[in-house]
Amino acid sequence: MIKMVSFMVVFLTLKLHILFSSSVEPRCFWRLKTNKTWEGDKDIDCFFSIYTKLGNVKNEYFSGNLDKRLTTKNIHLILSLYFALKEINLNSHILPNISLLAKVECSLLNDWRINSLTSKRDELIPNYYCINQRRYLIVLTGPMWLPSAILGPLLYISKRPELYYGPFHPLLSSREQFPYLHQIARKDTSLALAMVSLVVHFSWNWVGAIVSDDDLGLQFLLELRREMQKNRVCLAFVSIITNNDAVFLKNADTYYNQIMMSSAKVVIIYGDKDSYLQVNFRLWNLVNIQRIWVTTAQWDMIIHNGKFLLNSFYGTLTFTHHYSELPGFKTFIQTAHPTNYSNDISLARLWWMYFNCSLSSFNCKNLKNCSTKTILNWLFDHHFEISSSGTSYDLHNAVYAVAHALHQMLLQQVHTWQSNDGKGLEFDSWQMVPFLKNIQFINPAGDQVNLNQKANLNTEYDIHHTMDFLPKLGLKVKIGTFSQYLPHGRQLSMSEEVRKWNTNIRQNPTTSRCSVPCNPGFRKSPQQEKTVCCFDCIPCPENEISNMTDMDQCVKCPDDQYADPGRTYCLKKIIAFLGYEDPLGMSLACLALCFFALTVLILCVFLKHKDTPTVKANNRTLSYVLLMALIFCFLCSLLFIGHPVMATCIMQQTIFATVFTVAASTVLAKTVTVVLAFKVTNPSRRLRWLLLSRAPNFIIPICTIIQLTICGIWLGTYPPFVDADVHVEKGHILIICNKGSITAFYIVLGYLGSIAIGSFTVAFLARNLPDTFNEAKYLTFSMLVFCSVWVTFLPVYHSTKGKAMVAVEVFCILASSAGLLLCIFAPKCFVILLRPEGNSFQKSWNVRFKIQNAH
Repeated sequence: MIKMVSFMVVFLTLKLHILFSSSVEPRCFWRLKTNKTWEGDKDIDCFFSIYTKLGNVKNEYFSGNLDKRLTTKNIHLILSLYFALKEINLNSHILPNISLLAKVECSLLNDWRINSLTSKRDELIPNYYCINQRRYLIVLTGPMWLPSAILGPLLYISKRPELYYGPFHPLLSSREQFPYLHQIARKDTSLALAMVSLVVHFSWNWVGAIVSDDDLGLQFLLELRREMQKNRVCLAFVSIITNNDAVFLKNADTYYNQIMMSSAKVVIIYGDKDSYLQVNFRLWNLVNIQRIWVTTAQWDMIIHNGKFLLNSFYGTLTFTHHYSELPGFKTFIQTAHPTNYSNDISLARLWWMYFNCSLSSFNCKNLKNCSTKTILNWLFDHHFEISSSGTSYDLHNAVYAVAHALHQMLLQQVHTWQSNDGKGLEFDSWQMVPFLKNIQFINPAGDQVNLNQKANLNTEYDIHHTMDFLPKLGLKVKIGTFSQYLPHGRQLSMSEEVRKWNTNIRQNPTTSRCSVPCNPGFRKSPQQEKTVCCFDCIPCPENEISNMTDMDQCVKCPDDQYADPGRTYCLKKIIAFLGYEDPLGMSLACLALCFFALTVLILCVFLKHKDTPTVKANNRTLSYVLLMALIFCFLCSLLFIGHPVMATCIMQQTIFATVFTVAASTVLAKTVTVVLAFKVTNPSRRLRWLLLSRAPNFIIPICTIIQLTICGIWLGTYPPFVDADVHVEKGHILIICNKGSITAFYIVLGYLGSIAIGSFTVAFLARNLPDTFNEAKYLTFSMLVFCSVWVTFLPVYHSTKGKAMVAVEVFCILASSAGLLLCIFAPKCFVILLRPEGNSFQKSWNVRFKIQNAH
């Protein structure tokens, strides 16, 4: 009696709770609204029964079991299904005037387990077919293999073929047990090779392996050992996680001690995700084991509180079958709304339960507060993938495979289908199976899809690095690919930019070795009673090198070579320098001689026309001095070409500094002369004396003496000398002139630059002074070119090495000298040689007379 009363109290409490909730929420939604879904992104089986109707029909049937809790992965799959159906139904080239529709049923395995305990076992999937019952073309099962394996025979009895869209499983490929089950995903024919290639790429040779105790895990372990042996990679430990309850509990501590006691920082994981292997990692997640996990994409899953199952500071490297992004899928996800795809209340229920939408009336169809922004916020909060995943990509291909198989069947068997009062179409599923078995097509992403597993042997993997970026926010980056069909050595392709960006991947994992790697210059010495991955490092003997890491033996240099101090490579005993026989040296020498000849020619022109206004107007003596200085500037560049000796090393810098000082000070004297000449129009006694006494000409010797003093101090303290550089160019002994004191070199350049800046400033101020023969503008532009060349010289000079460094200095000498020559004297030669009518005082007076009359 007491038990009966207790039962009645509980029953009435639940009844009142339901009545209360129904008064708050719409009556048609009996399930209590909740913001919580399954913890993490646990997989739930979802079966999609495909059927057809005539015309362009929207999907309008959702199973009533959507009141069950779904995960974000299930919702992602449902939307992926509707995206594929929408594409096919809008495509006039596939099944024209026929629409593919789908019935969605999730968590069937759980229902089957519950019904198997009652008398309702046959109600889930009956073993009979009614005449008026809808006939389904095929059932798409997944993403878990176990529901497909258990419920597959029941589907076969009910005359429904099965297409599995989850990860490939060898058990489902058995034709004896599952004669009408086909898998859309490709078989992992080279996963072990791909993982070992990644391990070798990062120079790891000491890794652990954790696999499930089943045919899938043991077969992979066998392949992994074979590939590791080929590439001299060793297994630090192997944990085979049993599927027996009692044995697992007994060995749990052993599994934990194996990974904690091992020095391996990289662990390879493979096996059935829905086994005790996942339970093992859920336990390890609580103690926060820090390792680099290498596994497949199905283990890239989220558990409670937004944490990754394989949680690590270093992140997880996952392999997934290569798939291209489905065009338009992201937009479809972001703009999805029940009014676009159905008038049925069940899809509205889905939006109401998961996207926090509300109802505007009690008909359970009209939604409000369901904007795109609200949906996007929900997607972000629940770690929802906007882009397509591997499973959704396979589901998309599965729908297209059904469409293409049905299309081919209709082309060959036009008269086999029958219409149903013009409202629908029904086909014999078993007639479509032969077409489905060997179907090949190009999907909308441009990828080849082939359901024939025997012909689909070439495998391509994408490699992703997943890690915690912010709390409850992970970052997944594609870092490389592996293509089985490429030649050996080119199969693995890694992104160098991403690898440099991710310092945790490049630096910390290098400790995942039994021994410290032997750098170039050392060789390995095996340790007794240890694996080949454990060794000591000893230096190479004299005149022997090792130019790679972890070399077994050092290599002796030939007689015409010698080992560098680090014993990492052999140097050929060849003297290298910027010589005249070198193409670069020959080009610079020819350029210098050409400018030398041009300068001599201009000097001859000026001497021949020395009495013309153009030559006399701006102090022809200074013009002669400047031309002579430029001649020596071009010739001094030849000192930098050829075999360096002590004399040429000293002459390079001193002659360069002297002749350039003369040239720059001459330009300064010419600009000062121009300014004083125009100041005499309103003369003072001091200005007239300065002009008549040719005081500006003393600028040249004064500036030159100061520069010579600096060079003398330089030569007296730390002069340039001949130096041999064996490191700058591999395989050469480069003979160069070391500048000795780099500080003195920069002082010389700084002093030269100050003269040039002074000349530029004075010329710039005098550029607008009125006179026909005023060359201030030419002087301004020449100094601008001169300064630009030497300002550019400094960064370029420091960024080059070897002969290129000498070539840069020679080029700057020629470029700055040519700038002075052409900017100052080219306009004058043009007037002298080609416009002689402008080279007269009469022309000048006519211009002045016109200007005065204008005023």
